[in-house]
Amino acid sequence: MRTTTSTEAASPALSPASLLHLIWLASPALPVGGFSYSEVLEAAIDAGLVNGEAQAADWLVEQLHLTLARSDLPVIAQVLRAWRRGDTTCIRALNSWLLQTRESAELRLQTEQMGRSLREWLRHLPGADATALDFAATLEPSYPVMYALCAAGPMQAQSDARADAGTGNAGERDVLLAYAFGWAENMMQAALKAVPLGQTSGQRILARLATEIPAAVEHALQLPDQDRQAYSPMLAILSSRHETQYSRLFRS
Repeated sequence: MRTTTSTEAASPALSPASLLHLIWLASPALPVGGFSYSEVLEAAIDAGLVNGEAQAADWLVEQLHLTLARSDLPVIAQVLRAWRRGDTTCIRALNSWLLQTRESAELRLQTEQMGRSLREWLRHLPGADATALDFAATLEPSYPVMYALCAAGPMQAQSDARADAGTGNAGERDVLLAYAFGWAENMMQAALKAVPLGQTSGQRILARLATEIPAAVEHALQLPDQDRQAYSPMLAILSSRHETQYSRLFRS
């Protein structure tokens, strides 16, 4: 039975440069447009399913465990290894699977737009892996797959020839933690705008998500391939409703 499990327990500590690159990748300031999406949270608020801080936190915690931990996060772990070993067949298959799991037009457009933007961002960095980027250009991009490419190690500064200058020595657990926290920050900001909530409420939501993320990542790392799935019918229904919602702040 093949799983996403790796030798994470023996992974060395990140170098300062690698740690900073992961923080960079997780930043909501990364120019990929993540701030313009609520990933259905806005539709849940419009439907009366989320009315305040506690319900917003509950919604996001459930989304973390029921969707990210069972689909995007385990795929990132697998595709990270595939980028590092140059397995283009595996990368293409995982990218296709991710695109097929986006059950509404909005969610599909989100992952494609953010993936395309992240690919172009990486292309303009010094030292980017030209061969990997040429292959990435042949894909209809998904954001998790492009994120894994960025984390796989092609971000190495030209002025620094050390092996640890990029994210090449970042373990799967570290990459997944960074991805999940970046998602949590974006979703917290969406809750602030759409509920709406104050900054202190937002920080409490983020604190709760931060306590839940390690368990979600561990689940993703141990998940067998046959159990990977993206079955979230309420998310798909609300996303479809959001496409024709009368008033919207977000693109999803």
